[in-house]
Amino acid sequence: MTIQLVLVAYVLTYIFENSNPFYTIALITSITTFAIFNIYKRVNIPMSKELKRVAALSMVAGSIGPLLLFIFVIIGHNPWYAPQYIVPIAGMLIGNAMTGICLGANTFLNNMKSQRDHIEGALMLGATPKEATAPLIRDAFDSAILPTINSMVGMGIISLPGMMTGQILSGVSPFTAIQYQIAIILGISGSTAFAVIIFLQLGYKTFFNKRCQLKEIDYDAR
Repeated sequence: MTIQLVLVAYVLTYIFENSNPFYTIALITSITTFAIFNIYKRVNIPMSKELKRVAALSMVAGSIGPLLLFIFVIIGHNPWYAPQYIVPIAGMLIGNAMTGICLGANTFLNNMKSQRDHIEGALMLGATPKEATAPLIRDAFDSAILPTINSMVGMGIISLPGMMTGQILSGVSPFTAIQYQIAIILGISGSTAFAVIIFLQLGYKTFFNKRCQLKEIDYDAR
């Protein structure tokens, strides 16, 4: 961890001193790519190629979309690619979206494995794949979004958020720090929820064939 942070400090110092849209976009692309591969590694049940593509799409759409909204609508800084703004915000949004997808994917895949008989029973009774997996999707979404909700509930009472603490230590007014913190926590919660929703709503379809039959999947293969 220490080595990673030192290397990041050198990279950020260079990018901050040489503000360039290419450098900023390249860094965000690298962060997103690393997050995608980290999802593949941290999910404890093997994902199919289709599900991996869904995870990658969810990661990109769920984090980059809110990031663009945050930069152009909330901050509105000129130039838009100013790394001192976009890089920290991108890191927070991408990191939390990654964690949300990991938690949601683990819960959903474990439920698909353990409740296969229930799903097949629902299909035989006339349920569609979406109806048969609806309870599993809700459970996975709850497990993915719960850490973010818990963090929001205790924020400012149990502990001070990292971004707000850093700004206060640097001499920024607490009211200004709070405004930024409110904006970023709303962005984080929205980004996480958006990414997980995309993953679950597209991901469940990869477990069924065109005849709406549950595919045979080897959950133990790596």
